[in-house]
Amino acid sequence: MSAAERGGAAPSLKPLSAKLAPAVLAFELANRDYFAAAVSDRGDAYFARFTDRYDALLAEQATGACAFYLLVTATGTVLGRFNLYDLADGTAELGYRVAEHASGRGVATAAVRELSALAASRHALRTLRAATAHENTASRRVLLKAGFVRTGPAGPADLGGKSGSWYQLDLTTPSAAGG
Repeated sequence: MSAAERGGAAPSLKPLSAKLAPAVLAFELANRDYFAAAVSDRGDAYFARFTDRYDALLAEQATGACAFYLLVTATGTVLGRFNLYDLADGTAELGYRVAEHASGRGVATAAVRELSALAASRHALRTLRAATAHENTASRRVLLKAGFVRTGPAGPADLGGKSGSWYQLDLTTPSAAGG
């Protein structure tokens, strides 16, 4: 990705906010087919009711049960979504998706590492868990490069009808949260 595509500076993680809703919608629409090849498609209803769903995410984030982040360029383009779900008892589940044009360049790995540090420092988490389908080799590679270890099988209920594996990252070890 060129410096122009990144807006002249490295992209940064920003908390989900109301002002970024149009950029998130543009990101989801531009990458819909790409995402559907690896994970379950969000469906037409998601896009038809995007504003309601986005507002619900903001409300959920405000409760502290989840923490949603966007990887954003200096020009305001969303390159990815990185989410911490079900924050409880020092643990959360990690989910993420990166734009097709930014994939394969280390962007997801860097953002997962940064989010892992934020999970420990900002959200007082000790453990992150993530599931990925067997076919999603790119996601598996990101998790392994970010320090996650495979902990066992993930079933279709965990992965939208696909089988895969669970991975975990211990944030209490010095190298885990710092990357």
